[in-house]
Amino acid sequence: MKEANDYPAKMGGAALGARLRRLSAAIDADAARVYAAAGVAFEQRWFGVVDQLARNGPMAVGALADALGISHASVSETRRSLEAAGHIHVVTDGSDGRRRVLALSAQGQVLVDRLGSLWRAFDDAASALDQEAGGVTAALDRLDEALSRRSLRERIYDAMT
Repeated sequence: MKEANDYPAKMGGAALGARLRRLSAAIDADAARVYAAAGVAFEQRWFGVVDQLARNGPMAVGALADALGISHASVSETRRSLEAAGHIHVVTDGSDGRRRVLALSAQGQVLVDRLGSLWRAFDDAASALDQEAGGVTAALDRLDEALSRRSLRERIYDAMT
């Protein structure tokens, strides 16, 4: 996507967030086209929750948020759309009535079984792309680690002084 008039690319670090959002949107759009071509009604944003439930069985919303490194609110939003689509069911934890436990429904398990080979192809394609791009996932790991040491906000304030 790098063109002569690519403003975010020209801005360097000042537009890092914009570039990451653009790449994420492009990846998600490609995934949506692949799912549509396969005749599968599946939203890319569901992947983490569905994959965790398929791997681990029923999980509480908080445990999913921790496992995925996202907010409780994001998991709850995904839960609502997955539940509406019939892919999961939600039960209240018997030991703590405030806690909701999510599990794949029978329909959700059929979906996971159907998507297994497609997800392996996604993984293969992403690995090849990562290699072609020079190890983007390793760079993202380093970025995650750097931000866990000091937030961008702290770094901006330091740069202002």
